[in-house]
Amino acid sequence: MPAEIKPPLNPTLEEFGARVRARRIELGLSQEAAAERIGLHWTYLGQVERGQRSTRIENLVRLADGLDTTPGKLLDGLPVAANSE
Repeated sequence: MPAEIKPPLNPTLEEFGARVRARRIELGLSQEAAAERIGLHWTYLGQVERGQRSTRIENLVRLADGLDTTPGKLLDGLPVAANSE
């Protein structure tokens, strides 16, 4: 039986993940190659790209460095997630 596909946690993480994926593809890297270059596990990178995981600041800096970009380019103009209150 196939595993249930998890949706993105929120629009902010969905867009952030799309930016990470787009930059990885722009560099011609597979998830595995990018994860090795970034210094993160490929499953973690996949979850970030699908918007299923929020990343810590330390990992944001690693992602940007490994993808030859800046944290600002990955973050600027992201939609603000609605409060769950």
